[in-house]
Amino acid sequence: MASILVIEDDLTFSRILEGFLTKQGFAVTVRHKGNEGLQALRDNAVDLVLLDYRLPDMTGMDVLNEIKKTTATTQVIIMTSFSDIRTAVKAMKMGAYEYITKPVNPDELLMLVQQALKRDNNTGTPVSVAPKIEAPKQFVQGTSASAKQLHEYIRLVAPTDMSVIIEGESGTGKENVAQTIHRLSARAKAPFVAVDCGALSKELAASELFGHVKGAFTGAVQDKVGQFVEAHKGTLFLDEVGNLSYEVQVKLLRAIQERIIQPIGSNKETKVDVRIITATNDDLAESVKKGTFREDLYHRINEFKLKVPALRDRHDDLDEFLNFFRLSANAELERNVTGFSKEVMDIFRAYEWPGNLREMKNVVKRAVLLTNEGLIATEALPVEMLDTVRNPQPKPNNEPPVYDLKALQESQEKEMIIKTLKEVRYNKSKAARILNIDRKTLYLKIEKYGIE
Repeated sequence: MASILVIEDDLTFSRILEGFLTKQGFAVTVRHKGNEGLQALRDNAVDLVLLDYRLPDMTGMDVLNEIKKTTATTQVIIMTSFSDIRTAVKAMKMGAYEYITKPVNPDELLMLVQQALKRDNNTGTPVSVAPKIEAPKQFVQGTSASAKQLHEYIRLVAPTDMSVIIEGESGTGKENVAQTIHRLSARAKAPFVAVDCGALSKELAASELFGHVKGAFTGAVQDKVGQFVEAHKGTLFLDEVGNLSYEVQVKLLRAIQERIIQPIGSNKETKVDVRIITATNDDLAESVKKGTFREDLYHRINEFKLKVPALRDRHDDLDEFLNFFRLSANAELERNVTGFSKEVMDIFRAYEWPGNLREMKNVVKRAVLLTNEGLIATEALPVEMLDTVRNPQPKPNNEPPVYDLKALQESQEKEMIIKTLKEVRYNKSKAARILNIDRKTLYLKIEKYGIE
């Protein structure tokens, strides 16, 4: 029986959730504050957390961050009344499995819960390991100029052993690109191993990548094989590689250069033959300048760079993606949805898709679930999408002023750091945790901005 922890301050809603999920056969625990929920996690392991974004003592993002530091195996679904898809993208980047808005549709919630619990957590990490990658039955390449260029580059680099950096916004399909490169390479019959570096704490990252021996640290109750060894002769995909700590970057550089890894707590070195593909939605070159990412490692993994375009820049591919996701959802949910109404298509074309393909896939799947058969109507679309398209923010008639965006961002960042330091009485370790950066990065930023 799968165990679910509900962290929700609305007493009525939490009782409804508890009753519904209990009837579905889950073991449910309810807590009404963030700290209470974290304590419940420390007391007993759970498979899934349903987490409210607004809590009396802390935000859902704070709780999510603490959960991922403690256990990377627990799946988290964020719930909120605040319809902000950009918050959703941020939550998923931090390791949340999915994001759902209130009022919650029971069928949609149950579907998400079941999908989240299907993820393979036997390794104890948010890592997907497949001994063999089969060619997909259907692969959406797209017909736009940017799509054609992207896949021409994929075709050229795939047969080589070059290290590849894939850049692009969250949800653009960077892992799909990495899998395609692997599938078209000479390593296609060997493992493709994907590691979400953004969901790994500093303590877990080295163990995940390189393994450890029993007794190497507190909690190391048995030997663990690292993902470099799992990916031997195949491809290792490091998603959000910019989140790795400086110390882990040093070990990663050695592993790539010398093709040798050393498990934590072991004197034994192991030879590995792995192709490295990395992905990021950050500017790693800028991170190098700031000192948060090693320059030598950057050049080692940047033998070839691919840029995955955002969905808003791929208007010519919209119909193809929508129909692909519709057919996929029909097969998964046993529905017979034949298409989209004209009004729905008009909304899709007007919408900017800030969550990119991941958002589109979720929107279409939800719409298929709510439609069952025939054409998808506007009633099946998320309220926040309809509000965004039907009530756009007014734009001034005159030309907008010119801003120095970089200077503006740095000014805001400096203010946030100063504000956080004051709130925690200049406890830099606590400030780093709140800001979701490591202490070294915080010290570099304090020095950069001249913060006393």
